[in-house]
Amino acid sequence: MNKKPIVIISLCVVAIAVTFIYIKKAPSGKGGMPGAPAGKGMPAGKGMPGGKGSPMGAAETLVTVKTQEAKKAVLHDYVNTNGEIESKSSVAVFPDIGGKVYQNFVGLGSVVKKGDVIAEIDPSEPGAYYTHSKVFAPVSGTIIASVVEAGTKVSTQSVITTIGDVSNLQLKVKIVERYVANIKKGLKAKVMLDAYGDEIFEATVVKVSPVLDQNSRTKEVVLDFDRKDERINAGMFAKVTLYTVDYSGLVTVPSSCVVTKGKHNYVFVVSEDGKKAMKKEVVLGRSVDNLVQAEGIEEGERIVVEGMSVLTDGSLIREIK
Repeated sequence: MNKKPIVIISLCVVAIAVTFIYIKKAPSGKGGMPGAPAGKGMPAGKGMPGGKGSPMGAAETLVTVKTQEAKKAVLHDYVNTNGEIESKSSVAVFPDIGGKVYQNFVGLGSVVKKGDVIAEIDPSEPGAYYTHSKVFAPVSGTIIASVVEAGTKVSTQSVITTIGDVSNLQLKVKIVERYVANIKKGLKAKVMLDAYGDEIFEATVVKVSPVLDQNSRTKEVVLDFDRKDERINAGMFAKVTLYTVDYSGLVTVPSSCVVTKGKHNYVFVVSEDGKKAMKKEVVLGRSVDNLVQAEGIEEGERIVVEGMSVLTDGSLIREIK
């Protein structure tokens, strides 16, 4: 019996079986062909995450932002400077004759009356001895400058000390040239003294020098303290914030919330329904410290002050006030 036809038939059966198994396990595609990508052979939309024609799991992200209400505010421009406190009225004391200071009778802070002896001058020279010459106080007041030490040689042009009225003090400061245009009488200032930490003493400009110092390029300004305070002493060093110009009439916003692109400036405001951040172009005005005037924002609108770096026009937001 010829077995060749039987073998051929068996091989055909095996081949058919293997092909059937392969087709059954292959990914479904158009026409059900092996290896074909999923297409019209699979229902689209229903039963699939993301909906018909949308990426799987796609959803617009909420951006968490911090906001605040836009308000009109007055910006107080200012100049920071330093100065010294001194007596309003003071008199320098000179000797009547030259020589060496023989003895002092007063010291810094001593209270003297007109006619009191301040010091004695010895006009003697080698081979010639003279009676000591007394130096008298020309006015009543307080010694506000160190007295020349004994043994120091002086002339009639030498200042032995200075007497002043410590009950009436003033503050002198120097303002650099670029700021003098806005300096005038009546301006207010806040004064801080090292002895009293952050405590504020208020003062007012009472005099502005009519000339500019050519060497230092500064103008001298004199201020009076608004009220007398025994803690304020002549000779103290003062840190002064002198307020010069007020800018008002516009909404002010934190400078950090302004987004700049090219020549344009923008601020993000919260939509009426509170769900979106809308980009608004603004025109910037005067700036003082971290605040800037922003024309284009209405008073009462809520502006984004934190989180604006990741926002685009119309971004969905979660608002933190």
